[in-house]
Amino acid sequence: MPNVLLMIFLALLFLSIMPQNSDGEFEQWCVADVQTPDEELQVALDWACGKGGANCSKIQVNQPCYFPNTVKDHASYAFNNYFQNFKHKGGSCYFKGAAMITELDPSHNSCLYEYFP
Repeated sequence: MPNVLLMIFLALLFLSIMPQNSDGEFEQWCVADVQTPDEELQVALDWACGKGGANCSKIQVNQPCYFPNTVKDHASYAFNNYFQNFKHKGGSCYFKGAAMITELDPSHNSCLYEYFP
């Protein structure tokens, strides 16, 4: 019985420290699914930065999100930029199955992933 109470306490503690918006929803970012092959990520990245309308300037050379210089990392930034800017206008975090939602901020070093409520 004491183990069950400890587990319940830890679960409640975890939920209480998760960042929440004022409307009670968790913050969400859109990132590349690590199981998606680079070739598929590249196609989705090209769409997001092109016809999709994402602002991909921060993943260019000498910009804060260029490193790590991988398809997965660049796709994650582009997918999130698209998702944050278009989620209230019908945009999603799908990218033909190449992306997924996370509630953990993927920002790193000087590369900040935007979040818009």
